[in-house]
Amino acid sequence: MSRVDRPPLHSDFAVVGGGVLGLAVARELTLRHPGASVCLLEAESRLAAHQTSHSSGVVHAGVYYEPGTVRARLCVEGSAALREYCAERDIPVDVNGKLIVATSEAEVPRLDELERRGRANGVEGLARIDGEDIGSIEPGAVGLAALHSPVTAVVDFSRVAEAFANDLEEAGGSIHLGAAVTLATSSREGLTLISTRGPVTAGRTFFCGGLQADRLAKLCGGADEPRIVPVRGGYLKVKAGREDLVRGNVYPVPDPALPFLGAHLTRGFDGSLMIGPTAMVVGARDAYRPTRIRARDLYETAAWPGTWKLIGRNAGATAREIRNSFSSKALVEEARRLVPGLRREDVGPGPSGIRAQALGRDGRLIEDFLIEETEGAVHVRNAPSPAATSSIALAGLIVDRSATP
Repeated sequence: MSRVDRPPLHSDFAVVGGGVLGLAVARELTLRHPGASVCLLEAESRLAAHQTSHSSGVVHAGVYYEPGTVRARLCVEGSAALREYCAERDIPVDVNGKLIVATSEAEVPRLDELERRGRANGVEGLARIDGEDIGSIEPGAVGLAALHSPVTAVVDFSRVAEAFANDLEEAGGSIHLGAAVTLATSSREGLTLISTRGPVTAGRTFFCGGLQADRLAKLCGGADEPRIVPVRGGYLKVKAGREDLVRGNVYPVPDPALPFLGAHLTRGFDGSLMIGPTAMVVGARDAYRPTRIRARDLYETAAWPGTWKLIGRNAGATAREIRNSFSSKALVEEARRLVPGLRREDVGPGPSGIRAQALGRDGRLIEDFLIEETEGAVHVRNAPSPAATSSIALAGLIVDRSATP
């Protein structure tokens, strides 16, 4: 069956969303229910068109997340499962490590907390590094102390998504591109989805819509919040000949009072070196160019009370992120705290991505995975980092919320 064919009129299971998580869920369904029919609907003309193909590609180890949370557990489980899967499918994984560097006395207690979290989460090989020993791991980095996660890696998640898609099709499932879901109605047979490729009625439907997660949930009578607010992350790319500034990934110690991590240096799966990302609320859910605006997206973001509460509570950070988004000099200066040898002339324009930031009415960032159920459907309302890392393990959790049709 071609991926541009109309979906079947009936299917045991349907998955809406062709990113790495939606594909992982569809694959998991074929493993759990051999012989059941599974179809996947994707609005775009290709798979992995948005967050999956615009991510940094980092396979996280689980240092940052509060022990006991779902994403802390699934990050460690999912990272191991993903690396094993990639080895089986001959997908290259570069295990290049991560160094989290404290550059001021104020950051040292926060580094202590990250160490506590990482050890509680069972992060493999996590080590505390004294300031004078930082150079033995990252010769270009400086700081008072650091944490080293040797198992942090990078991978091309687009290739992972395509491998999941192949698994789905080999198991008898079908993929339908250009099939944007515009309406959903319940019946005795399950949920009927009206898409731009035609209708399908499924006994159980899984929505993994990423940047459209809130809209898809509301089609099925889901809760009004959280709302998806698009946050653009822009990178600078270090020029050829200067990519040896770092060996792996060099990250700052996050400030828990601020909503986003700040600039770091990330080694890409293709060997490139990126600086970023920025974090700026934008006027379109596909604003890969920061000035792009779509009227509906802009209106919904501006009309959501949580947007202004978030900005108001973080006015200084908001101003900094806007500055960094439009000034490469400012972003380089922030990264120089970690790697002083970095110069403005070392960088050029880099890629960008849009984060589907789930935001409460009160301006609260939803930090953990959030799954909601409506009649006949399971909705992934929030799948923040490390969702791609955790995709195999998270898919298992999502399918666990399903009843056999």
